[in-house]
Amino acid sequence: MLRWGRRALRGVAAGATRVRRVRDEVTKPSTGVSDDDAMALALDQARLAAERGEVPVGAVVVVDGVVVATAHNQRETDADPTAHAEVLALRAAGQALGTWRMGDATLFVTLEPCAMCAGAAVSARLGRLVFGAADPKAGAVGSLYNLAADPRLNHEIPWSSGVRAAECAELLEAFFSSRR
Repeated sequence: MLRWGRRALRGVAAGATRVRRVRDEVTKPSTGVSDDDAMALALDQARLAAERGEVPVGAVVVVDGVVVATAHNQRETDADPTAHAEVLALRAAGQALGTWRMGDATLFVTLEPCAMCAGAAVSARLGRLVFGAADPKAGAVGSLYNLAADPRLNHEIPWSSGVRAAECAELLEAFFSSRR
């Protein structure tokens, strides 16, 4: 499996300019982004979405401890039903990395992915998925379905949930209560 070096962050991290594939070694930065830190960045993206009248969901893609992409929901802004934070973050990560295969990437998202977003993560051969709040109405990574661990699909994604879950849920609850 190909691993990505420090300079794999074209236009994302300071000083990063090119994609570089490293076959036999993994080059990691001396300090990486923790799960909690990455979820904090996803929450920042979710807050941006709320400020723009979008459902506050944010996503961050991390490779080897370095953030390669961030995004938030833009369905209303773009008039695009597929403009979910996860899909937009995966697209941006693919552009930054120069590949659609993301076996070394972790996607952090504030809300459990829906079926479309979980399917996109499986299609991207994502290495890991972490989400904050569960989504009992549309969640497809444990709540209603578990597309990330369906052996009938061509890829399974290790996943975990509950990182800053209360903060993620509070942001969504505040957004929807202000709309009622």
